[in-house]
Amino acid sequence: MGNADSLSYDSLIRLAEAKDTRCVNPLTVLEYLGPFARVATAVAPFVAASALRMMFGKSRTTRLLLSVSTMWFAINVLLAPYAMGVRADISSLRSIFR
Repeated sequence: MGNADSLSYDSLIRLAEAKDTRCVNPLTVLEYLGPFARVATAVAPFVAASALRMMFGKSRTTRLLLSVSTMWFAINVLLAPYAMGVRADISSLRSIFR
């Protein structure tokens, strides 16, 4: 076995406290996408919901999926020109409140 002195309860606590943990927003993945991938993330849910509606007909679930995907598409299309400015504003607000 290894050295018992190097791994103790206190050393584990110090390692846990020293570890840098940051809260990362899961939507930051979208920042690294190219323009075609962004269009795909806007269009794909709408196309999938439309296909499900054609396959399963009009039901409460397919209507809900189609409504949500239409809103997702509209938000992506309408806010796309402002995305860079919004990101800059959010980053400046983060720096102010830190």
